[in-house]
Order: sequence, then structure tokens, then C-alpha cells
Amino acid sequence: MATSPPFPTYPPRPVDGALRHPHWWQRRWVRYGALSSLLALSGLVILALVRRQTGTEGFLVGLGLALLPVPWLIAAFRWLDRVEPGPWRNLVFSFAWGACAAALIAIVANSFATKWIATSTADPSSADTLGATVIAPIVEESAKAAAVLLVFLFRRRDFTGIVDGVVIAGVTATGFAFTENILYLGTAFGTDQLTGGRGIASVTVATFFVRIVMSPFAHPLFTVLTGIGFGASALAAERQHVRRVLLPLGGLLLAMGMHAFWNGSATFGQYGFFAVYGGFMVPAFALLTWLAIWTRQRELRIVRAELPAYVLAGWLGPAEPFALGSMRARRMARDYARHHHGRPAAREVARYEGYATSLAFLRQRGRKGKAGAGFVVRERELLDELWRRREVARPALEYAARAAVPVRPVYTGPVPIGYWPAQGSPVVAYPEYNPYRS
Repeated sequence: MATSPPFPTYPPRPVDGALRHPHWWQRRWVRYGALSSLLALSGLVILALVRRQTGTEGFLVGLGLALLPVPWLIAAFRWLDRVEPGPWRNLVFSFAWGACAAALIAIVANSFATKWIATSTADPSSADTLGATVIAPIVEESAKAAAVLLVFLFRRRDFTGIVDGVVIAGVTATGFAFTENILYLGTAFGTDQLTGGRGIASVTVATFFVRIVMSPFAHPLFTVLTGIGFGASALAAERQHVRRVLLPLGGLLLAMGMHAFWNGSATFGQYGFFAVYGGFMVPAFALLTWLAIWTRQRELRIVRAELPAYVLAGWLGPAEPFALGSMRARRMARDYARHHHGRPAAREVARYEGYATSLAFLRQRGRKGKAGAGFVVRERELLDELWRRREVARPALEYAARAAVPVRPVYTGPVPIGYWPAQGSPVVAYPEYNPYRS
């Protein structure tokens, strides 16, 4: 009778054996309650400020138009995060922070700074230009970066690399742009109501075209640079203190610089905006998109490279590293579980895939000496989660591994180790994984 593989040992308990209860302000429900209250209060204040400036009708028009790009941007960042999906609560917090807290900080600070510049300088006409090109990038990028910092500090297990930084930063910026677009579009609609602007000549149409059609990715593009800095910091070893601090600061400074360059494009002449858009913003967006997709593929390669060690130890089935390293095979495994056992089984397979991916990343950091003192405890937790779901997930992943590999030509010779035949005579191989190869 087969026996379960031994579990890693737990670290020893404290010598005195006492359980130290946290203070009341350290309890989870207190922190969640305080954060939720802060975001709700910020949302109410920003709602009142925007409605006061745009009017009720302008606010509703701006809200409807500003909402259009949000689902597409959220879906894009969620797709990027499919290798190791983070919890939805992090995305909800990030969006709420950008739309409420960061937007409120930006509106108040930008208005105060612009008024101060106008009253304290000899050239009041330059206040708007300085506010847009200097004050706004510093204030807005710092406010958005606060959400990335909070997730990095308090949800460290969910923040393991560059993709996590890109997703958190991008969703935060999407929320910020959503509120800002309501303000700009609502104000433009109010201007058209006063001036009688209609059709293509209206300010609302021009604002919609520039902010929603041409550059819905602008704010996410800026803040993603901050997220990349935090993601690179998460990959650094714990002893590399200077690097872990300088990388996020460098990303934040790059975000501020790109934001300032974009805001200042209107001052570069008649065609300055289009020159900056076509010559800088679009190539930068393409480059960062390529980097994010490349990083996503790299994560899949890490899964295929690190999980075979757990196959040899008996924790995983022989086909699982290959299946878990392919997004197509993962989807097929979830579909198989849903077809045979229903939606709850598909959700369990999805959780299994997420935990296995986290285990692969953890092992890579441990192998490189970057996992920290909690490596054994975290490894045990992940293995426990996998072991509880193995009866549902393992058949689905084995099926997906067989179905995802293309059928090779018929081979009548001896079957090498690591290969096994399918139902017919052709031999089906898993070329990217052989647990017995030295």
C-alpha cells in the first residue's frame, strides 16, 4: 500500500510556549475596517468635488463615457496575471485607491500648488504650465505609488515579481484615470452646454477622442514603471537593502518623468502632442507590453523548470510540470474538471494551479538564496494545499498534458523513458519535461 510522502518539518515553537496576542490595532478586522472607511470617505468627498465642478448632468455623462475603457484595461491586466493569479481583493483595493484616495490627493494638492504658484511668482500665467508639467506628475504618481507600496508591504506573499507589480500599478492607474476622465469629460460637456458646441466641433467629442480613444493607456503606462521597480525589488534578496529601496524609487522617478513629458507635449508647438504621442508614447507602450508578455512566458518556464523536483519527491504527478507550464493545458484541465465534476471542481483545479505556480516561484527564490527565513513554513503551506486537492486536480492535469501535446508520427521502436503511448499507436511525448533525465 502506497504511503504519503513525508511533509517538511515545522520550525520549533517559541521556547516559552506563550501565544502572544496582537494589540487591538493590529487585528485584521481593525485594519480592514480602517482602510475601507478611508476609501469610502475619500470616495464620497471626490464624488462631491467632481459633481460640484461638472454639475449633475455633466457628471452622469462623464461617468458613462469614462467607464468605457475600464473593463478592457482590467481584463488586460487580469489576463497578464493568469499564470499566478493574485486575489481579487488586491485588485479591488488598488482600483478603489486610485479612483478615490489618489484622485482626491491629486485634486486637492494640484489645486493648492497651482494657486500658490500663481500668487507667489511674478508670472501668474505660467502657473498652469508649471502645475501640469511639474506638480501634477509628482503628486499623481506619488499618490498612485502609495497603493503599490501598501500591497508590497502588507500583501507580500501576493507580490512576488514584476508581473505582480505591473498588475497592481496598472489597476491603480486605471482607477485614477477613471475618476480623472469623469472630471474632464463632465467639464467638457458643461462647456458645450454653455457655448452650444455640437457634433465633431464639440469639446466633449474632442476630449473623448484624446483621452478615451487615443490614450486610455497613458496613466497605466506611467504607473507601470513604478510597479516594475517594486517587482524588481521583490525579486532581490533580503540582504540587498539598498537595491530593494533604490529600484522602486527609480521606477517612480521614471514614471514622473514620462508623465511630465506627456503633459508638456502641448507646449512643444502645433504638432507637439502628435509627435510625442507617435514618437514616444506608442513605442513605449509597445515596449512595456512586450516586456510584460515576455515576463509572463518566463514565469511559465520557471514552473516547468522548478516543479520536477516535487515530482521526484512524490508530491506531483509526472505530467503536472508540463501541464502547469502551459496556459492551454491549464485551461483544458479546468474544462475537464468542470465537464466531469462541475464548477466547484474547476475552481479547485484553478486553485491547485495557482498554488503550484507559487510553489515553483518560491523554490526558485529559495534556490537563489532569496526566499528568506519563512521558506520552509511557506513551502509546507503550499504543499498542504496541493495535497488536499490532488484527487480532483491530478486526473484533470494528466488529461490536459496528454491532450495538449501534438501527436507525433508512429514510432515502432523501444519506448524511451519519459514517453508513453496514447490510446492509439502513435507515441505522445512531453518533450519539455523528463523527470528521469540526468
